[in-house]
Order: sequence, then C-alpha cells, then structure tokens
Amino acid sequence: MKTPNSYLITSLAAAIAMAALPVAAQSNTNGSGDTNGTSKENTEESVGPRNFWQANLPGGSYTVALRNISSVSKHTYLISATLSVTEVTIDTNGNALARFYYIIPVTESSGSNIAGNLTNRTKELLDHAGDRTGANANTAVQKEYPTTTHAKTVEFRVSDEGDLDKLYSSVRKAWINGRGVKFTIRN
Repeated sequence: MKTPNSYLITSLAAAIAMAALPVAAQSNTNGSGDTNGTSKENTEESVGPRNFWQANLPGGSYTVALRNISSVSKHTYLISATLSVTEVTIDTNGNALARFYYIIPVTESSGSNIAGNLTNRTKELLDHAGDRTGANANTAVQKEYPTTTHAKTVEFRVSDEGDLDKLYSSVRKAWINGRGVKFTIRN
C-alpha cells in the first residue's frame, strides 16, 4: 500500500521528468533558437478577427474578446524548489482563466553533473515513450486530479520560453491597442 508521501514523491518525479522534455526540444539549437543552423521561425502573428485575440497552439486554440480581458500577466515561480514555471495568464470578465506556461527543472541551471545526467536519462526514457505512444510531451498539459485540476481554467503548455515571450507580447499589444490578432505557435 502506498503512503501519501510515496504518492507525492512519485508525482514529483513524474512532473520533473515531464518538465525535462522542453529542454530536449531545445538541445539541438545553435543558441539563437535556430535548429541545425537554419533560421526557422516557430511563431506567426497576423491580423485576426476584429476585436479578438486568437491563439493557435499544438495543444489547442484559444480565442478571447479584447473587451473582456481584465488583465494580462507574466511571472516566474518555483514549485517545491524543483521546477521553474514561467506563466502568462489572461484574466477575463467571464468565468475562464487562460494560463500559458513553460516549465523546466531547476536542475537544468544548477550545473551539477549528477542532476544533468539524471535529466538527460529522463529525457531519453520519455522521448522513447513518446515515440511509442505518439504523444507530444513537450506541449501536453500535466494534471493530477484533484491537486492540479482547476475548474474554469484553460491551460496550454509551451515548449519554448521564447515562444511564450512572443505570446505575452502579442496578447498584451492586442489588448492595449484594441486590434484583433491571430497568434500561432507551430510546434
């Protein structure tokens, strides 16, 4: 029989493992976000439906009337001193809160060989599992009922922090200027 602590440890280990995947997607870059030395823009912004901000992401889509946005925020926080989350939140006058986030293990920035080896092995195992199941763990939102299930919250996970920055800039600019925008993240 599992104890509450064993559930917590298992959940935390799974969260760290899943969080490691976005870094794997970035590991083949040349430091500028370009894959294999070629310039490939992962986001696109264009004129969207009048008075609406629309986001199309690998995990789904989100559309909000600009007049219903009450705040747009971006912040970074730690979860249990093991995960760093950068999150963009769009609050509205309605019932739904939209969260777009990028998550990475704190060990990625620690420089520890042990932590780095553990993170790399975890990436390999999860990449292999993703290949077998066809799941894209880089953009899949991770939830564990009831701890991370939030009523009336729409969540999207972004696999690149630079894409999250562009998303924040896009929605903020559209809201402040009152101009419809269609924002897309391809993968």
